Amino acid sequence: MVIGDAAGLDAWTGSAGESADGLADVTYWGRYADDAHAQFGGERIAQHGADAPHGWLDLPLAETTARAAELTAWRDRTHGNGLIASIDEHTDFYRCGRAGWHHPLRVGAIELGGCRVLGIPWDAGDHSMRHGGERAAGQVYPVSLAADESGEMLMRWVIPPYDYDADAQAPAHRRSPTLVTWARC
Repeated sequence: MVIGDAAGLDAWTGSAGESADGLADVTYWGRYADDAHAQFGGERIAQHGADAPHGWLDLPLAETTARAAELTAWRDRTHGNGLIASIDEHTDFYRCGRAGWHHPLRVGAIELGGCRVLGIPWDAGDHSMRHGGERAAGQVYPVSLAADESGEMLMRWVIPPYDYDADAQAPAHRRSPTLVTWARC
């Protein structure tokens, strides 16, 4: 979920978008990560509450492709499996996630279209949003911040009911709008 000014959100590149700055990160992990590190190097990429993968940050796209290919070829020659190499282009979706690496809730803010926007990750089980969202799918909802009776801030938004085809039967819990109240801010 991304919260921000509409001008900033109009510039958003989702997970399928292109790198915003022509750069990407390469990370690798798995059973043979220490062996790969001895052979290829890379830094520990620290993330709150997670085992830190090895890798390199902020590399040109061509270099990330070459490094991931080297790791994969080495793995195939020496072990057959047990090592995953990942290339993550600097899309806005990825940059929001990366900005939250050190936060216990994994929330992070980035600059986008001249505005700061806040990225809040969701687990598929949260059901606080629609899957396959973003503006192209009509999944943009106004969010409000309001104090509750104790003075703590609450973030709220309404998810409209699903728009089912005339032939489809909507489950009862999907026929009316859903008010979502998320964590005290």
